[in-house]
Amino acid sequence: MVASEGGGSMRDIYVIDTETTGLSGGPEDLVVEIGISKVDLSTGDVEDIFASFVGWPESTLMQRKNAWVFKNTDMNFWKVIGAPRALRVIDRVREILCGELVTSYNTEFDFDRFLYRDPWGMQGIFAECNCIMTSVWKAFPEMGHNGYFPKLQTAYSALCPDDPAGIGGIQRHRALSDANMAANVLYRLYRQGKYRLGA
Repeated sequence: MVASEGGGSMRDIYVIDTETTGLSGGPEDLVVEIGISKVDLSTGDVEDIFASFVGWPESTLMQRKNAWVFKNTDMNFWKVIGAPRALRVIDRVREILCGELVTSYNTEFDFDRFLYRDPWGMQGIFAECNCIMTSVWKAFPEMGHNGYFPKLQTAYSALCPDDPAGIGGIQRHRALSDANMAANVLYRLYRQGKYRLGA
């Protein structure tokens, strides 16, 4: 299919989510899980494409064993240690996303702080679409709180009351589940004429 905003056939948009050991970005913090969903803007169908823990040397991860993601989600620290090595996951993600239209709920976080930095080096691999979170905020500023952008859970609950991602009302803070939520939010925005692929 060919990308078009003029009502013709639409190309799928890939939506990424990362779970990380902190908020500062790489190389201080690490991506420990990545999930990719795909939304077809002509139908609204959301498909889960890829999910993986991202393995790092045990000595590297041990320095980050008290990260929020290990204390506040069901993510198991030891499964991350035993996961496929980072470079293997990075190669697979590059294969999936090469030449595609890609976004995330928070592109400044996922892309600028992690995926565009080493060792991911994804800059120029795919075409970055507009940030979903920023689009939600522009369309519905009341969803923000105390000057902050709307959280994914807030946007999803408001725009997707039928729960197409099947989260049962609670965001899991796991990469694939969050990517699926974000893809559904993107579609609902797009359907309302409140999401554009690019600036």
